[in-house]
Amino acid sequence: MLILISDAFDASLAGKLSAFGEVTDDKSKLSEANVVLVRSKTKCTKEYIDSAPNLKLIIRGGVGIDNIDKEYAESKGIVVRNTPKASSVAVAELAMALMIASPAHLIDYHNGMKEGKWLKKELKRTELYGKTLCLIGIGHIAQEVATRAAAFGMKVVAYDKFVKSSDKAQLIEKLEDAVADADYISIHTPLTPETKGMVNAALISNCKKTPVIINTCRGLVVDADDMVKLLDEGKVALYCADVYPNDPPTPDYPILKCDKVILTPHVGANTTENLLRIGDEAFGIIDELKGDL
Repeated sequence: MLILISDAFDASLAGKLSAFGEVTDDKSKLSEANVVLVRSKTKCTKEYIDSAPNLKLIIRGGVGIDNIDKEYAESKGIVVRNTPKASSVAVAELAMALMIASPAHLIDYHNGMKEGKWLKKELKRTELYGKTLCLIGIGHIAQEVATRAAAFGMKVVAYDKFVKSSDKAQLIEKLEDAVADADYISIHTPLTPETKGMVNAALISNCKKTPVIINTCRGLVVDADDMVKLLDEGKVALYCADVYPNDPPTPDYPILKCDKVILTPHVGANTTENLLRIGDEAFGIIDELKGDL
């Protein structure tokens, strides 16, 4: 068995996977590979899949598989798996960090101190305590966010058309109603034709407050042009994002020019602990399917 590690994983993974056969990070060996491990960077398109005639398994280290043409892969007899639980804590902690940084003005205070400014009177902190958090999607990551938000004394509501009950949040049937009273909106949906651009001006028009929006799922779930207008018009207080249409975003990505943003370079899953967990889940997947590989 030849296993190709196509993207960045923990350095120890190659050694662990050698129990199953040869392990390489040489992408020129794609045509010989039986198993490919990817994260976000490698795009498993039809062309990519066609160039790997011996491929039997694609493992996406992470949750979303929108960088893999799953339907085409499966039509070629290739199994597609991901590691949905591994990244939950890492991404949830980043979402909470962004949520905390916003009302605490951490970025503004820090920059002010570095510039010799004492912004004690100019900026006033607010609290997460007693505020309403709306989760769009209530999967593994969102549930971890909900647990942490509850510990801060927040009211947590959620919208997820595929979930009927939750012990982590109050479920609301319509997305428009879910965001209505939100002080904070945290997005946790996969990127699909239905969710592309779903966070837009029309949705935010239902908000009675001026919410902070946190996006740690996929950049294209948010309509970037609408978000710029919403920020400029004061209908969204702040947009915090770790995800973009491309990694890195192109220089003309409109949100880069906004002032009311906190942006991080797609590091939600990049913790030391999470990369180890991803490797462990990938090992388990290969061990489970090795008889077919």
